[in-house]
Amino acid sequence: MEDHPPQPDLPLFLASAAHDMKNSISMLSGTLEAVLLDPAVQALPAYRQVVHLLYETRRMNDNLIQLLALYKRVGSPSYPFDPQPQAIADFAAEIEAQHRVLLEAKGIAFEADYPPELIWCFDEDLVVGVVGHALNNAIHYTSDKIRLIINQVGEFLEIRVEDNGRGFPPAMLEAGATIDSGVDFTTGSTGLGLYFSSEVAKAHKHRGRRGSIALENGGSCGGGCFVLRLP
Repeated sequence: MEDHPPQPDLPLFLASAAHDMKNSISMLSGTLEAVLLDPAVQALPAYRQVVHLLYETRRMNDNLIQLLALYKRVGSPSYPFDPQPQAIADFAAEIEAQHRVLLEAKGIAFEADYPPELIWCFDEDLVVGVVGHALNNAIHYTSDKIRLIINQVGEFLEIRVEDNGRGFPPAMLEAGATIDSGVDFTTGSTGLGLYFSSEVAKAHKHRGRRGSIALENGGSCGGGCFVLRLP
């Protein structure tokens, strides 16, 4: 009987390729951030194009991070889910630090509102990914203002990313409302981000409650609102 060479593990191969791409894009993103901090570059006519390039690299990096996280959770059940007590003040500071250059380059006012003493238990890496993705979306659609609002609401931690743009279109609001029953990926860019965010939210469980996400219009800024609730 003829021996056949072992077949490659295609999902693992794709995950490794995505990881390599993520590392390269992260390096490119860091380089662009450093370039944009240079006053000489800020005076160039092409400055706005470089700012947009940074936004696109951050968006691609977010997508790859989401794909890798989903692969690890779905393809590798042993992937550690690690909720730990988190100081919300430190969490908010990290989110702002990751996006400060892009926010300033685009002239977007950013405000974080949270109880300074609040502590909550969640997987920091995964939740940073969810909130970072929501903030990148807000950066794209806002007019000039974004608020990160974190507070305890009943038995849940509620994290809101609000902007003063035109708000979510009906198709996205509908996708957010039906996320628990599956995502229609034909809606385009709404698919992966919402699915990833929903999976992260639902992974957080406590005393019979589980996390959830929602999309709304209005809020304190009058535009789109992404809402993450964690038990």
